[in-house]
Amino acid sequence: MTHILLTGSSRGIGAAIAARLDKPDIRLIGHGTATGVAADFADPAAPAQLWRDALDRLDGRIDVLINNAGVFEANPIEQDDADWVANWDRTMRINLTASAELCRFAVRHWQDTGHSGRVINIASRAAYRGDSPQHWHYAASKAGMIGMTKSIARGYAAQGILAFAICPGFTMTGMAEDYLASRGGDKLLADIPLGRVAMPDEVAIAAHFLALEAPPSMTGTVIDVNGASYVR
Repeated sequence: MTHILLTGSSRGIGAAIAARLDKPDIRLIGHGTATGVAADFADPAAPAQLWRDALDRLDGRIDVLINNAGVFEANPIEQDDADWVANWDRTMRINLTASAELCRFAVRHWQDTGHSGRVINIASRAAYRGDSPQHWHYAASKAGMIGMTKSIARGYAAQGILAFAICPGFTMTGMAEDYLASRGGDKLLADIPLGRVAMPDEVAIAAHFLALEAPPSMTGTVIDVNGASYVR
């Protein structure tokens, strides 16, 4: 039985990952759902409380951590200085710092128990390509997730602790729909050679593979799911 903690499981990519991992041999604790564990990552105390609650529900063992929770909020540079910094800090806290704290709890848990484990961080194409002038903070937070993932992979592979990341491009969630509408959908779609945005289940397939099937030698891998809109 594989025990999995998945953040941001209430909608979009997270809900698709939860559905893909709904199997008899998996016990999954979601975050942000009516049946899962509540945690507001804008609160610095939330990641530690979520980890404790998830461990309690999973009988003291977590095998896989999937960091998917995040926000995508505009932060125009024309704002008041204090507001711009506050918005920057909020996105970093939710997208990057909370994920980093959970990664740290997971690594220490596996070190203490002597078990192997896997981290999958849901980042973004923006980590490599950047984003709009209103979303410096979002791109920076996702680039931070990639750097963190590779550091974990390099630092703890010998202990059986593996780390992977997924970089979706635009994905058909409510968040992506709002953004496409605000930026002119047809123009943005023209930048995707596949001709459409990704579906949440396409990202979920990659997450399922990394969580359960990817060979250990793949640790440190970043999988792109962006319709060839950014090719590294």
